[in-house]
Amino acid sequence: MDNYKNRPGFRLALFATLLAVVVVLLGAYTRLTHAGLGCPDWPGCYGFIGVPKTEAQLAHAEANFPHAPVEAQKGWNEMVHRYFAGTLGLVILGLAVHALRLRGRDGQPLKLPLLLVAVVVAQAAFGMWTVTLQLWPQVVTAHLLGGFTTLSLLLLLCLRLSSAFPPLALPARLRRWAALGLALVIGQIALGGWVSSNYAAVACVDLPTCHGQWWPAMDFANGFHLTQHIGPNYLGGQLDSDARTAIHMTHRLGALAVTLVLLGLAWQLRGAGLPRLAGLLLAALCLQVGLGVSNVIFHLPLPVAVAHNGGGALLLLVLVSVNYRVRSPQVLVGASSARESGNTEGSRAELAPTVLTSHSK
Repeated sequence: MDNYKNRPGFRLALFATLLAVVVVLLGAYTRLTHAGLGCPDWPGCYGFIGVPKTEAQLAHAEANFPHAPVEAQKGWNEMVHRYFAGTLGLVILGLAVHALRLRGRDGQPLKLPLLLVAVVVAQAAFGMWTVTLQLWPQVVTAHLLGGFTTLSLLLLLCLRLSSAFPPLALPARLRRWAALGLALVIGQIALGGWVSSNYAAVACVDLPTCHGQWWPAMDFANGFHLTQHIGPNYLGGQLDSDARTAIHMTHRLGALAVTLVLLGLAWQLRGAGLPRLAGLLLAALCLQVGLGVSNVIFHLPLPVAVAHNGGGALLLLVLVSVNYRVRSPQVLVGASSARESGNTEGSRAELAPTVLTSHSK
């Protein structure tokens, strides 16, 4: 059983994962309170490490940023997010240093912590560009995806350091279902980021129709025009109603596709003898769908909108866990492989699912 003891660095990785959840939620709160430009510079706020409050600091801010009057609440929303994100970056750097010190030990990942450092550096750049490019939707969406990527990689690091799951021999079709589910959830999160960065969440305020129609007037060309000019202030959005409707409806259709595939995946997990994982997936899916519907019905209340971002993160983490679980064995030979071989009953017995050691490097 020694193979299933937590490896060195597990607790720090778990702490980093929980901290990343907080950072994702703070990022959503900052965006939804229109505080993305609460500080017009980066990494400080009007040239200070905190929001200006003294008369001298306020005079400095007014003189150097005349087109960005100080709004203390929005400034603090932005700075608290930066403080937590900076702390997370330091923790991830600590994980990388720890991995370098233990490199070569059996089961100790090295590439994954180093990849996390690279992602954090990229995230810092996107955080800066979010401000300097005045909430350009492409950068805002990329910044959101970077946060979810960081969270996913940290969970993966936790899973690899914990060795909590024994290897299982599972049918290859389950891996395909899990991979498809993960891909669709990532795509739906990207669409959600595009909805948010273009302020299209309330483009439709009725369900299941939009503007009382099943297929309202929509402008997909402008809604998904990825070469928008850099320069305008995108706070509040620049698109017209039909373009925002196209974005919103695409997100709805994506939610439908995700729901159908994840229901199928949950059924496959249950059939493969993983009912708890199937139940967790269904619970996360129902929560996220319920929050999405509530956003439309109640016209995007702040707590529900923030929770919807958290629900997306939870669903992504569940899918990462599912994919890790079903890919644990190095060799997965299902009944389909036996059929393809054209062998006899005895040969099929030899090709039955075989349990090997879990990949951990």
